[in-house]
Amino acid sequence: MRRAELVFTVMAALLVVSTLGYAAKVGDPAPAFTVKDTKGMEHKLSDFKGKYVVLEWQNKDCPFVQKHYNSNNMQKLQREWTGKDIVWLTVLSSAPGKQGYLTGAQADTWVAEKKAAPTAFLLDPSGAMGRAYGAKTTPHLFVIDPKGNLIYNGAIDDKPTTELSDVPGARNHVSAALSEAAAGKPVSVPAAAPYGCSVKY
Repeated sequence: MRRAELVFTVMAALLVVSTLGYAAKVGDPAPAFTVKDTKGMEHKLSDFKGKYVVLEWQNKDCPFVQKHYNSNNMQKLQREWTGKDIVWLTVLSSAPGKQGYLTGAQADTWVAEKKAAPTAFLLDPSGAMGRAYGAKTTPHLFVIDPKGNLIYNGAIDDKPTTELSDVPGARNHVSAALSEAAAGKPVSVPAAAPYGCSVKY
């Protein structure tokens, strides 16, 4: 029995290591993807070459996501940056039957209710895109530069709580990364531990 437990533990550790090995790393080319949006239209990373791209992992039932949508923080960010010709893709990797899963029509209804403004809402029920990036939480955000390289990976800000009152005083890592990169400066905080609910693969 002990031998079986040891084998299981080693296999589990190897699985974790192999999963981490495939996670997107800052400075490396962002993993390519081809994913359909809520209306069935395909989107590829290569479609956005020459533009900054923000990827935002979402789960409407997660209180950490609700913090940023109920405070209108996420919508403001989406409008601000898409208004500057930056591509903002909201990604849902919840599997069918898991928390936060939505059909395309349900996702469109949610976007309308929240007055969200992403460039597109991508549906990743297989979890392939989420695993390629190593998306761990909702929210979890990534910023890709016009050359297709990852320049930010992590939390939306430095206040890992569900309190709406923490939004105004937080340092928004995504806005900072975009602003610094657009100004030709190195990103001062290229990675920060993501916080939120686990992605429901």
